[in-house]
Amino acid sequence: MFRHRPVPGSELAQRAAELAETCDPQQFWPVHMTLMTRSQSLTDEDLQAVSQQLGLDALPAGERQRRCDAAAARVTADLASARASGVLVTPTFFINGRRYDGAWDESSFADAMLGSLGHRVRSAALDFAAWAPSTGVLLLLATLLALALTNSAAGDAFEAFWQQPLALAFGDSAFRMPLRLWVNDALLTIFFLVVGLEIKREFTVGHLAGRRSAALPIAAAIGGMAVPALLYAWLIPAGPLAAGWGVPMATDTAFAVALIVMLGARVPVELRIFLTAAAIVDDIGAIVVVAAFYSGELQPLYLAAGVALVALLALFNRWGIYRPLPYALAGVALWACVHAGGLHATLAGVLLAMFIPTRPPPNLRALVTQAETIMQAETRRGEEVLRHGPSLPALRALDAIHDRLESPADRMLRSIEPWSSYFVLPIFALANAGVVLSMQMLAGHQPLMLAIMAGLVLGKPIGLLLGALLAVRSGLAVKPAEYSWAQLAGAGALAGIGFTMSLFIAGQAYAAPDDFAAGKIAVFAASVLSAIAGVVILWWVGEKQAGSRAAR
Repeated sequence: MFRHRPVPGSELAQRAAELAETCDPQQFWPVHMTLMTRSQSLTDEDLQAVSQQLGLDALPAGERQRRCDAAAARVTADLASARASGVLVTPTFFINGRRYDGAWDESSFADAMLGSLGHRVRSAALDFAAWAPSTGVLLLLATLLALALTNSAAGDAFEAFWQQPLALAFGDSAFRMPLRLWVNDALLTIFFLVVGLEIKREFTVGHLAGRRSAALPIAAAIGGMAVPALLYAWLIPAGPLAAGWGVPMATDTAFAVALIVMLGARVPVELRIFLTAAAIVDDIGAIVVVAAFYSGELQPLYLAAGVALVALLALFNRWGIYRPLPYALAGVALWACVHAGGLHATLAGVLLAMFIPTRPPPNLRALVTQAETIMQAETRRGEEVLRHGPSLPALRALDAIHDRLESPADRMLRSIEPWSSYFVLPIFALANAGVVLSMQMLAGHQPLMLAIMAGLVLGKPIGLLLGALLAVRSGLAVKPAEYSWAQLAGAGALAGIGFTMSLFIAGQAYAAPDDFAAGKIAVFAASVLSAIAGVVILWWVGEKQAGSRAAR
């Protein structure tokens, strides 16, 4: 555990920590405890009294200054180590070389120290999830597995598996779809729900909340959608393939952000924020495009029922209903109405996200006081608490405190985002990324592939840069000084990684299986080229800037 982690922002706490460090090793803990017992009302007079007690005033000036400098260096090192280790409180425990974030009770400590199987699995899962590129890596592995299986002797069986019908039946009534459609129309709704919640967060408390901070990524994203679509429309003449103009519009956030993170310090944090915000706006554009241009024949009766359910969700929000169950039930019904109404069913996830309620920030001091009061009252019950645990009223009150720590929207995003990233998207890639790689299949599809690749590899960075440049020149936005235009071009190249949304839109745009297969290959190739171009640009610019700083 850390010896020194002064209260952030408190100059007096910093001086107290340095004072404790100036004493001899055998005096450290008595002095530390003396200061801690006065921590609620610590004053300069207290520090002076402890200093006199240590005899620091009697030391020669040179020795006193040496001790003070060494103490300040130790406290600074402790603070830096705490930040690097992710320490939030003192004490923070490290067990078997790993920071321990579990409960402070004997059973939980024993599981961590003895390395029980459940603890090891949970720790490994948390480590993998904490690794920023993990989502992109898992998505890539699922894609490679789908390609390998499709082009192997098991290819026919693999394709037949996704075509197997799956039905929900009740009596003589049944709702039946192929397994692939369950993935694309039902399971992918969870992904769209996450996207909707992220959009809501960005426009309320995130990087798109302020006009000045939002203007640059919004303008860049609009340019990054418009130019690829126009380039595709210019290269593809009128006909059945013209409907695919939406394919090169999309950006795959998981892959793009994963590559930026892997580049480390060569890429400023501000550029990662810009690309993430632009990808959120890009997602909004993709949702609008799917809703407006890639829906089936509309059924007014079902759509009217969907509108009524949206109105009900709005009333739930207005009435201050914060429990998830009413929203979940209404969301399932909304999905069924949207699906039957002719719109793409995944749009129900976005609509549901818009009405998941938020709440004002909690009064943490009041909640902590309440929790402490409840626990102190429970401990007075003696042996009964040891045998049966806290009473039912106490547990209910603690549950209410826990519920108030987060808004329902934040809690839902935290709960389902891992399912979207580590289950839904890999399953989507496994179901849709498989394509037979053969020259014969590509015959006659060169114009289609050229249009998609040109839109993603060239149109994306050109459009993103053009949109950002126009916003800055017109005075609508200001480019942060932390990254250069060359680095912005590198981020624009990474935005050409279409993948998830591009594959999704391609599945709606191309009715013929051969067209869809050629479109998938074009998306794969364009995403690889965009990734390489983006990494090379950002690496080269980062190395050049590092060399310039070293020369100075």
